[in-house]
Amino acid sequence: MGFDTRKIIHVDLDAFYASVEQRDNPTLRGRPVAVGYAAKRGVVAAASYEARKFGVRSALPSTTAQRKCPDLVFVPPRFEVYRAVSKEIHAIFADYTPLIEPLSLDEAYLDVTDNLRAIPTAAATAAEIRARIFEKTGLTASAGISYNKFLAKLASDHRKPNGQFVIPPGKGAAFVEALPVGKFHGVGPVTAEKMSQLGIRTGADLRTRSLEFLAQHFGKSGPWYYAVARGEDDRPVVPDRPRKSSGSETTFSDDLTDAAAIEKAVLEQADEVWTWCLKANAYGRTVTVKIKYADFRQATRSRSVGGMIDSHAILHQTSLDLIRSVFPVELGIRLVGVSVSNFDRSGQETAQLDLALSA
Repeated sequence: MGFDTRKIIHVDLDAFYASVEQRDNPTLRGRPVAVGYAAKRGVVAAASYEARKFGVRSALPSTTAQRKCPDLVFVPPRFEVYRAVSKEIHAIFADYTPLIEPLSLDEAYLDVTDNLRAIPTAAATAAEIRARIFEKTGLTASAGISYNKFLAKLASDHRKPNGQFVIPPGKGAAFVEALPVGKFHGVGPVTAEKMSQLGIRTGADLRTRSLEFLAQHFGKSGPWYYAVARGEDDRPVVPDRPRKSSGSETTFSDDLTDAAAIEKAVLEQADEVWTWCLKANAYGRTVTVKIKYADFRQATRSRSVGGMIDSHAILHQTSLDLIRSVFPVELGIRLVGVSVSNFDRSGQETAQLDLALSA
């Protein structure tokens, strides 16, 4: 079977946490809702579509979200409810294929090339799955359908919310051509800016660059960018793939030497990671802080704690302790990152949320 004959569906629940809260509390319907805490160092875990119109999004500091949307309603997360709903949805998936690769509680890839219900097309399969999700849970889902994972994920964003879109075989390269590179999975804001400086703003621009050029400027990511610019992705759907770590990093526009500014950046990356931990219900024992200096030398500092890092405060404090171990800095820092690893697999939902890496 060729890669272009696969039938891949990417299913993405629409504003999942916030939609569950609006479903269960009618007074929240039609209002801008953020799942999270309105605390000084709180972080938005999810935002309703009404809130997104104001620029409120997941991983945004709560104080910033409130400034953007003064009428924002904060609702404490109920992860036991979200996990229960996710199990209902995954049970529906399992009626169609055993090849289910969860990305988080609300997102998954399905390989329906040989679907269990003998439905002739992937589009019809996705439509039936979405209808059953709504009937069972009262929630809407969007779906992208294509012959590989990269294109299916792009397609699921194309008709959000509550829609689906197909990129058929032979049409992937043409679809990618018109897209801004910032829409590509795996291209964060910093990488998109770097590409822009190199004259790469769309998929068409990216496709004109040679493999050697991309490898020179983007290292090991070069071959990936070369392939996806042509709509190519041969990764299989892998059921229940364990995640070894989750991390987030950012590159500064100017090298930093001020300790307070560096600490602030580290805490922001820790917030990104904590949002993933909450969403995936995955907690590790080891925190690692990554530093890249102005001369591109890299250093890491790691610490393992006795139990699970199951609180925002522990992750914050451990991250701060690690970055403070390199102070004072004589040379500017151009990048910091925070990651959590050494996960406890027992009782954990197998889930993944690929945080956009900024570098």
